[in-house]
Amino acid sequence: MQSGHNIDFEKASFKDFETIPHYDIFQRAKAFEQFTGFMEDRQQMNFRFVTDGCGPEVLVRSLFAPDPKLCISLVSNDYLNFTHHPKVIDAAVKGIQRYGTGAGASPLIGGHHEYHVALENKLSAFFGRTQGSSIVFTTGYTANSATLLALLKKEDCAIVDRAVHASVYEGLPGTNIKKFPHNSLVHLERALEEARSRYATRLVIVDGVYSQDGDLGLLDRILELTKAYGGYLMVDDAHGIGVVGENGRGCAELFGVLDKVDILSGTLSKAFGHIGGFIIAKPEIINFLRYQSRQQVFSSTSSPASMGLLKAIDLIDEEPHWRTTLAENVDYYQKGLRDLGLDIGTTASPIVPVKIGDPHKTADAARLLFEAGVYANCIVYPGVARKDARIRTSLMATHTREQLDKVLNAFEFVDKKLKITRR
Repeated sequence: MQSGHNIDFEKASFKDFETIPHYDIFQRAKAFEQFTGFMEDRQQMNFRFVTDGCGPEVLVRSLFAPDPKLCISLVSNDYLNFTHHPKVIDAAVKGIQRYGTGAGASPLIGGHHEYHVALENKLSAFFGRTQGSSIVFTTGYTANSATLLALLKKEDCAIVDRAVHASVYEGLPGTNIKKFPHNSLVHLERALEEARSRYATRLVIVDGVYSQDGDLGLLDRILELTKAYGGYLMVDDAHGIGVVGENGRGCAELFGVLDKVDILSGTLSKAFGHIGGFIIAKPEIINFLRYQSRQQVFSSTSSPASMGLLKAIDLIDEEPHWRTTLAENVDYYQKGLRDLGLDIGTTASPIVPVKIGDPHKTADAARLLFEAGVYANCIVYPGVARKDARIRTSLMATHTREQLDKVLNAFEFVDKKLKITRR
């Protein structure tokens, strides 16, 4: 299907509508509206909304049904379900009762309150750093983008794993970029060698847990290479912190480099169950960001409800059984999918992709899963490569075995309908 342009809706992705030759912004938006309508008619649009918050089961409204549907949720990064932990909720409520509902200003002109100070001190201690080693941002996305925009300039170079999060790339337009294939140490070393004498700063940027495949960055070996060539290492461990590692400190702890990573970025919206992001680094870097990051200067910061985070961080140590239960769920679920012959790649985390390849078949799989009471995300290009479409699933500590069995049965049903196994 086409309408006044050369885009074939049967083969199109969202990225095809970013630029259409000779179309202005309103014409592009109209063409995109026609495309999403085409996808809705085929029941392949994935946009739905939850009516009752995060949880292992949620009520979901879709475009195609008048009433909410009770589904097992595989779309949330609330890995420990701390969004509903009574102690976290109680701390957040008390924060609002004491400080009100908003911060009132950007951090640099009066919006930095004592609960922000307490949170930053708590984060520094959580990672075994001195006070002054952390800074909080409004979102995890902004923690990456704003930090990199402030730190890296035209005389510097970012050496980036191609699979890092989009927020990293958002922060790099003002500097030089070298990309290396995912987890390829050979290509990383080549990039480091080429950059060594050309740039003032060589900052290697990788993820701890990668958000689409759920696999891990090879942090110990990456750090060793980086230091051998005089570079610095930044790790975005949004999906690992609170979940991975013996004490929940993330992939840097797992690989034994927690005290050696130069810049550690994370989010407060996943394992910690709220919203926000943070950077852990030497105090001089944190001080620089506090006065040079445009987000710190011009954007309001987190609300008093973030007082709940002070309790959530404590709970990582006080109630480790949540991490243990999550790990048991992950092992059970991954084994079940592999036993069905499904391709889940090299995941080593609660993020478990079921790789299908064909984007339209993947969209059909998401629809069939939803009909079976399973809410999961259809991920296609440009979120992943054109031929690497998948159903992305995320597990929680509060999923029951009965719920996971229902999900596995649903995938078995989908496979019989669509032949999605890759034996």
